[in-house]
Amino acid sequence: MKIFVTGGAGYIGSHTVLQLLREGHEVVVLDNLSNSSEESLNRVKELSGKEARLYVGDILDAPLLDRICSENSFDCCIHFAGLKAVGESVEKPWEYYNNNITGTLNLLKALRDHNMKNFIFSSSATVYGDPAVIPITEDCPKGVCTNPYGWTKSMIEQILMDMAHADSEWNIVILRYFNPIGADPSGRIGEDPKGIPNNLMPYVTQVAVGKLSRLGVFGDDYDTPDGTGVRDYIHVSDLADGHIKALKKIKEKAGLCVYNLGTGNGVSVLDLVKSFEKANDIKIPYDIKPRRAGDIATCYADASKAKEELGWEAKYDIVDMCRDSWNWQSHNPQGYGR
Repeated sequence: MKIFVTGGAGYIGSHTVLQLLREGHEVVVLDNLSNSSEESLNRVKELSGKEARLYVGDILDAPLLDRICSENSFDCCIHFAGLKAVGESVEKPWEYYNNNITGTLNLLKALRDHNMKNFIFSSSATVYGDPAVIPITEDCPKGVCTNPYGWTKSMIEQILMDMAHADSEWNIVILRYFNPIGADPSGRIGEDPKGIPNNLMPYVTQVAVGKLSRLGVFGDDYDTPDGTGVRDYIHVSDLADGHIKALKKIKEKAGLCVYNLGTGNGVSVLDLVKSFEKANDIKIPYDIKPRRAGDIATCYADASKAKEELGWEAKYDIVDMCRDSWNWQSHNPQGYGR
């Protein structure tokens, strides 16, 4: 298949492109490189022996999207491109709504205009808001999102559902991610946020490598076993494999499908820190800080539907995730900068 991957030079995108190429697919990437690096795709080529074609540009650039679709005949689009930091979205709501929603509408229009109606969307467990049930199944009602980032995912999901309802030619798979961490076991590609990391694991690894002095733990008074937030951490390579498996539903022309991608195990912030310390024999100093706007206490998945319908389940455990995260960061202390 020929796959169009938006945001394909980013963290999850690059790992998915790697697996797509290894599976024999042809890949075209669009990325504006605002929070990613072309070097990630150079290393994907090194690991796979194959090359993805890169267009450097933005999903807000509608003429560019039209040109890309004119120059290529895609069997499916996997849509990663978007702003993704929860805390930043609270501070910059307009930027998040404009980029994520307007950009996605531009992309969908270009695909529709060129009759390319197979689409896999990178969604998030944030659409459940403060979830009504734990573990979270796909039947759990979408909640009141706790931050603008979550609302952009929820709104885009609604757009996709309405489009699939109105036009049966669309085949759409919505993948609701839980918390991706880890890196390819080779240590050649991984998470390389620009500036101060917004997510937990890259902050931990940057403390471990000496780029940052101490980890900030946001809140120790949640209703959880140790007071810190509980999340479902999933290895990025497992997550990438979920997209490969989702292509099965695209080939089946299954219409609209929704899947959780998680391990089904809840891990607290402090448990993650302890697991990292144990896996890598490194001490991580931390400070307890006030709760962060938009965060909830507990969020983990029931991913049995993906296992039953896609034949997908997470293979890596939390120790693997911590080991592979450190393997990446320790061999690339400046990320893709060296």
